[in-house]
Amino acid sequence: MSGALTLSPAASPFPWAAAATATYTGKATLNFDTAAKGVTLEIDGSKITAEDEIVQTLAKAGGLAEDSAKTAAYFALAKTLPTVTAFPEITAALDSLDDHLAYRTFLVGHEVTAADWIVWGALKGSVKIVGLLKNNKHPHLLRWFSHLESLESTQLAIAGLSEAKSAKARSNKTAASFALGLQNAKEGEVVTRFPPEPSGYLHIGHAKAAMLNQYFAKMYKGKMIIRFDDTNPTKERTEFEETILEDLALLDIHGDKITHTSDYFDQLYEYGLQMIKTGKAYADDTEQEQMRKERFDGIASKHRDDSIEDNLKHFAEMTSGSEEGTRWCVRAKLSVDNPNKALRDPVIYRTNLLPHHRTGSKWKVYPTYDFACPIVDSFEGVTHALRTNEYRDRNPQYYWMIEALGLRPVHIWDFSRLNFIYTLLSKRKLHWFVDTGLVRGWDDPRFPTVRGIRRRGLTVEALRQFMLAQGPSQAIVSLEWDSLWTLNKKVIDPVAPRFWALNKTNLVPVTIKGGPEKVEVKSVPKHKKNPDVGEKKTVYSSQIFLEQEDAISFDDQEEVTLMDWGNAIVRSKTTNESGVITAIELELHLDGDFRKTKKKVTWLSQPTGDHVLVDVTLLDYDYLITKKKLEENDDVKDFVTPVTEFREDALADANVHELKKGDIMQFERKGYYIYDGEIDGRKAFIHIPDGRAASIASKAAPQTGVATPVEGGKKAVAAATPEEQRGQLTTSETPVETKMFKVAKVYGEGEVPTPADTKMYKVKSVYDV
Repeated sequence: MSGALTLSPAASPFPWAAAATATYTGKATLNFDTAAKGVTLEIDGSKITAEDEIVQTLAKAGGLAEDSAKTAAYFALAKTLPTVTAFPEITAALDSLDDHLAYRTFLVGHEVTAADWIVWGALKGSVKIVGLLKNNKHPHLLRWFSHLESLESTQLAIAGLSEAKSAKARSNKTAASFALGLQNAKEGEVVTRFPPEPSGYLHIGHAKAAMLNQYFAKMYKGKMIIRFDDTNPTKERTEFEETILEDLALLDIHGDKITHTSDYFDQLYEYGLQMIKTGKAYADDTEQEQMRKERFDGIASKHRDDSIEDNLKHFAEMTSGSEEGTRWCVRAKLSVDNPNKALRDPVIYRTNLLPHHRTGSKWKVYPTYDFACPIVDSFEGVTHALRTNEYRDRNPQYYWMIEALGLRPVHIWDFSRLNFIYTLLSKRKLHWFVDTGLVRGWDDPRFPTVRGIRRRGLTVEALRQFMLAQGPSQAIVSLEWDSLWTLNKKVIDPVAPRFWALNKTNLVPVTIKGGPEKVEVKSVPKHKKNPDVGEKKTVYSSQIFLEQEDAISFDDQEEVTLMDWGNAIVRSKTTNESGVITAIELELHLDGDFRKTKKKVTWLSQPTGDHVLVDVTLLDYDYLITKKKLEENDDVKDFVTPVTEFREDALADANVHELKKGDIMQFERKGYYIYDGEIDGRKAFIHIPDGRAASIASKAAPQTGVATPVEGGKKAVAAATPEEQRGQLTTSETPVETKMFKVAKVYGEGEVPTPADTKMYKVKSVYDV
């Protein structure tokens, strides 16, 4: 049973409960229509218009946990909340819900029920209530609310509404419709496929395609096939198949079936022969450059009208791998001058004498992706082929192949390709960075590969939410990284344990008056807001360390807060001739109010025989290139960021010994990190951006953000001085290369005259000297 939920993106309040329940249960697709009045569910031959009934119907159809006797009270509350305007009444309702959720995960029982969705929808639809929740006065209610909102299904509903509103803004029509789902999809029958070429490592662009394919397969209780498109022996290797499967596992993506295009080489060859015999394809020996020019100019090949016998003879030569055969290819006879150049007689078979990593030397001819893909999709029962919209011009070609061969049709659902600023997704360019040693490998944290971004600390959950939010979008834009890292922070912040680390440079020894005579060890929470994260051991003594940066900021007799200890008063500071603080004396003042101090600092007890500190390296990275988007004619060597790795030696508390490689944590006051294992006997931690401007800005051009080519490629990188590494233009400098037309200034070249009639006082310019 699968229905359709029709609702208007302009509805106020928006029926969040119905929309979220529909995507959570997968029992109804969302149809956004600006002409719709209210909300309507059409399911199993019936039509329902009341939101509470819609939620109950979808919950029952989705097999959610049976509701209890309390459910009716929550449905009544959800109806009342939108009508309440008095602040005390709203607060009382929120207080009651917060108290109820203090020891419960959900409103009723141990799983999500209709009661949760109806109340969540009522809260979500009230701007006033959402604002109150952000004040952190209702922590249990906020935890429950945020959890439901963070679910994949909820994010999909939110993304659908956002896209529908955007579609309305882009369209002049009075009604715009956007269906969040697959065309003609039937529950239990949907089959999707993810077809990577085994010629490299997966990157973040592939991740979007893989996640969307898996999402829709699960949404419709169908299947997803992982198919290796292995039709080019020149590039493909067995080891890449293994790494791709490992990359998919890192993304928690697992296909129901793994296949290869090479499994169907025999059938594809027969279809190639059929195309020639039916006059729908021909053999051609036109040189590549000339063929490209003829296709562009709409000129027919000299072999386009050759006889079927001649075409079969040439195809036989190709199949044998003879010297004569290597000159030829086979082209589909679609069109000579179609405005869509993808339809101008594309190549469907070509010769390659290199052995194939699976079939060996059996074949000397191989189908192109454009020929093989629609055929194998039809063979394998694929119902919906998800492709990036860069293939949109080739969609008619896809349908033509299926129709020409009389095969079962397949629906195409396309989506926008994922591009990020300062980021390269080209395998060729990424290979160059690996080959020149500018990165340490394909899993380098600076790389956009799946391995690279996971090593940098990006979670699967954040990536999935981001991809689903982007899912229906057709806009081709270069995205900022901030929204993705912000999502990631929301995922890791509630569960990341907190530890301390201090920069070793000019570390300041501190004597604590009133401190413990002997070393004391106490257990404190690893996460103050989430006791489930566990506890850590904190060492207290009268001899501690502080960072130089903190020590220099202290005023004499200032009261500061030592985190997880209490207040202390600065009694004395010792400074050397260079202005570096070499020692400090603090006096404990545990009765002091930490809320009144301006400075809250991390600290570490000086090491003793039983209580040691750990040498760690904190790593941070910059973008690999200095230009937001490389143009087609740009040479990547000219835009290499001079310095992209930054190291900081630090001391950390001994609790970091518990961490395993890949664990995510936070060094308080420094940021989020992922433990990368030991390097040269030191524990290495990679900084995870949190989405704030400072953490994602290019460090190569902090002031202007303008890209500057690096002279000499790799050699210049090694020789660059710190001043050169900043890579910034002067404030008045204009890039030489521009695609803008040169026009005269509207005010001429001289100084712009100031109107004489003015009531402003005449003052001398501050710049006159």
